[in-house]
This record gives sequence, structure tokens and C-alpha cells, in this order.
Amino acid sequence: MKLKGYALEMFRSELEDAVGSEYVVDVTDEQKEKTMDQYWLTYMWKEKNEEIPMPYFIVRPRTTKEVSKVMKTCHVYKVPVVPRGGGSGTQGGAATMYGGILLDVTRMDEIIDIDKTSYVLTAQPGINGRLLENTLNEHGLMLSHYPSSVDTATLGGYLAARGSGVMSTKYGKAEDIVMSVEVVLPDGKIVETLPVPSHACGPGLLQLFVGSEGTLGVITKIRMRLDPLPEARFFRMVNFRNIHDGIEAGREIMLNRLTPAVIRLYDPGSTEKSLKGTGMDVEGINMVIMTDGFKDIAELQMNKIIYVCKRNKGTDLGKELGEYWWETRYDFYRPPLQPSYPLLYGTVETITTYDKIHNLYDEKKKLIEEKYKKWNAEYMAHFSHWYPWGTMIYDRFYIKQPPKDAKETFRLHNQIWADCSRVNMENGALLNEHHGIGFKLGWLMPELYGEMYDVLFDIKKVIDKKGIMNPGKLGFGYW
Repeated sequence: MKLKGYALEMFRSELEDAVGSEYVVDVTDEQKEKTMDQYWLTYMWKEKNEEIPMPYFIVRPRTTKEVSKVMKTCHVYKVPVVPRGGGSGTQGGAATMYGGILLDVTRMDEIIDIDKTSYVLTAQPGINGRLLENTLNEHGLMLSHYPSSVDTATLGGYLAARGSGVMSTKYGKAEDIVMSVEVVLPDGKIVETLPVPSHACGPGLLQLFVGSEGTLGVITKIRMRLDPLPEARFFRMVNFRNIHDGIEAGREIMLNRLTPAVIRLYDPGSTEKSLKGTGMDVEGINMVIMTDGFKDIAELQMNKIIYVCKRNKGTDLGKELGEYWWETRYDFYRPPLQPSYPLLYGTVETITTYDKIHNLYDEKKKLIEEKYKKWNAEYMAHFSHWYPWGTMIYDRFYIKQPPKDAKETFRLHNQIWADCSRVNMENGALLNEHHGIGFKLGWLMPELYGEMYDVLFDIKKVIDKKGIMNPGKLGFGYW
């Protein structure tokens, strides 16, 4: 049901009563980009002057109580709510597919507390990642979550899609760093998860909301684990004969618990685009490594890591290239993050165990370069988040001259994604490791989860009885 006439004006009046009239904003031409994130398809659609679903209003609350009032109003009117932070997502998670309201949380940007005894941060979800990190560094601390989107993304966005930062190999993803959250449910109820994450007090409800992409409620307060700034950081770059030697070196590093903060292994295409693109004089397959912490320990760890790399036929290129990578690591991603239309591309990243990652890389590379040869499709990858049991592959396809027709391009894009996603799943990999699902991959969620998707959907229906929370994402509809 679409609100019109006096019904829409009454709805607006109630929102204004909740947050103030100046914070209920009409969607002007200048505001249209707020109704999207960095998903390539939505930008293509806009550039082709196709119709974009618009919300009734953009609503900007300041407090948890204001969010609660807004949610109660939307629940009564059965109006969809799309939470939005910095808009750096790439999966269409912030797209207003069914209209409704866009809930912009960027006014909720306060640091509430920095506990220097326990190293725990309490903050609102709308705080910018770079501003947060700079403030923590002034206290000798770090969030240890350094994503490439740090200049644009918000703290709440880190959790919404289970994000990874460049140092996740040692410090963990956002889902590992979070301690607890406060959430406003679809009916306006304010709830908090248990104050610490490690417990034997029933199922961990914290992780139900982390990664839910705004489909179960609005996160309004977050407690995160902090770490001290390290005494020293050591960098290296190592060149390998082939990608499989590099993967094997990474596997041995992780299985021997040598605890690097960073391992990033680049294939030739990714070296050309990401490393040489920032000015490095390198070729082929290269691994960037960083260890940190107490100087003597971090230095010893690096020496052991280089020993493992050499045992796998790696050539040590020294520390300078590694240090340069650290200083320029965000240059490839600097704002504006807006997709480079008309270049057609997608990041079909995933994660799997070490026994399957070699085959996964070979199969996806072959798929892109052979099946889509008529489009001169290119494939490149790097491996950037490593675990004791496996690694993620951050791989992309590129087509420099896609079809000119918007609908044909839409279908081509989705077909490549479907093909790559099914290769992922056939190799024991998932739909995504740290960018989320949005509506880009939502339609494949039942295929990934199988019968367990019904369980997930049942949880959604219990918490969000009217289906108003970010409909169309994670495969959930609007009812």
C-alpha cells in the first residue's frame, strides 16, 4: 500500500514529531544518490536515466529514542525502512527498492566512552571510520579494523555486512571485534545483547544482528574491542613463481600460527592494477606481509614468515615495497567510490578452506576468460584475509565495453554473478566474505543455505512481523 494525500502528510507529521521537521527531508535531485550505495548496477541504471525507486523521505534521527519513535510510526503505517550509514556498500544493501523511508544514521556519530582499562569503545553507529580511528590513535589505541572504505564507511556499516579490515588476519573481522549492540526492533522496542560476547548463556543473539544488513532492526549503540597501537610494524614483499606457491606459503604461515597482521597475495592482473597502479615497480605474483606488536616479537615473526616463503620458492624483495604498500594502500579506493561506469565490473569474492582454494581460483579464472571471451572479460584476484583453516579470494571481472542497452547489461552482469557464485558454492565457498549480500546476491541465499534458509526466514518473520525492515535484502521480500 502506497501512502498518498493526507495519509502521507499525516505520516510525515508523525516523523517530524519524532526527529524535528528539519530532519525529515524530501528526496530532491541532489539527494537521489542517498537512495543507493556503491552497487554497480544501480549506478548504471541511473546513468542510463532509468527509473530509480525513491523513498517518501530521508529521516535523520539523533538518538536511540528518536529511532524508536520513527520505527513505531513506520510499523503502524507498514512503511519500509532502509537504514543507511556512509553508503560505501557495494551490494545494493542501501537501495530503497520498495520506497518507504531512508533512515540516515550519520547524525548518530558520538563516541560515548573509551574504556582504557578494558580497551572497549562505546559509540553510535553513524560515526565515520576515519574520524573514529584518528580519535582512538590520539589515545594510543586503534580499532584494528582498517577497511579500504574507512574514509566513507561508518561504524554501524562495519557490522552490517560483517566487514573485514586489512589487518583482519591477526585482529579479526568486525564480527570478532564487536562486544555488544543496542538495537531498535521493527516495532520500536529497544533491546541490548549481553554485555560481553563470550558466554554459555544460551545462543549468541549478538551475531544474529551482526551481518543482518538492517533486515532485523536498527543498530543504535555499539561496543567494540580496542587494541593498543603497536610498538613496531615490519613490512616485506615477496615474489612467487606462481599463485599456488604463494597460497601454499600463506597456508603454512597460518597453520604454524605465526600471526601476521597482513598477508595480501596478488596475482599478475591484480599486481598490474592494484600495485603498479599506485607506483610500485613490480611484476607477476607478489605477497605483502606485515607483522606488528612488540618489536622483538614482531621481528622474529617476520623472520620466520620469510623462511616459510623462501621454502615455497618465494623471493624476498625487501621491506621498502611493503612499507610503500602500507602508505598507499587506500589510494586505489579513495573517494569518490562511485563505480567507474561504463566499465562493467564486479567483485565476486568468497572464502573457502585451503584444500579447495587452488581449484576455486583456477575454475573462476577459466570461467570468466573463456565463457565471456566475446566481451574480452578480464579476471584478477588477490587473497587478503587469512584464517587458520582457509583464505578469502578477492577476485574481480572487468568488461571494458559492455552492452549499451541497460536491460541487456543488467542481465549480463547478473549472469556472470550467478556463474561465479555457483562455482564458489561448488567449491565449498560462500556467496561473500565481507561485502555482504544486499539485493545483488539475495536471490541466491536459498541456494546457499538450503533447508536452513527456512529457519533464517522464520527468524525474520518473528522479529519483523510486517516485513518493513530493509525489504528485498538477504533474499527477504516485502509482505
